[in-house]
Amino acid sequence: MLGFLWALIVGGIIGWLAGMIIGRDVPFGIIGNIIAGFIGAWLGSLLFGTWGPDVGGFAIIPALIGAIIFVFLLSMIFRGMRKTTH
Repeated sequence: MLGFLWALIVGGIIGWLAGMIIGRDVPFGIIGNIIAGFIGAWLGSLLFGTWGPDVGGFAIIPALIGAIIFVFLLSMIFRGMRKTTH
């Protein structure tokens, strides 16, 4: 249970950092940060492997790069949706 909680915290931090780095908010607040961190870690490990320091079950560098890519794509999708609804 503690490992899962630690993974949620680290995933949230990764998602938050990704949003801060590209200067865009992750939709859905803290839940969005956690989801972005988890999906980013998955995407980053697929694209770049699992090298670098490991914290909370995440290879931090590939996870952060993957989260940056994911947050950027997500923000572009939501931006496009907002423009079409106005």
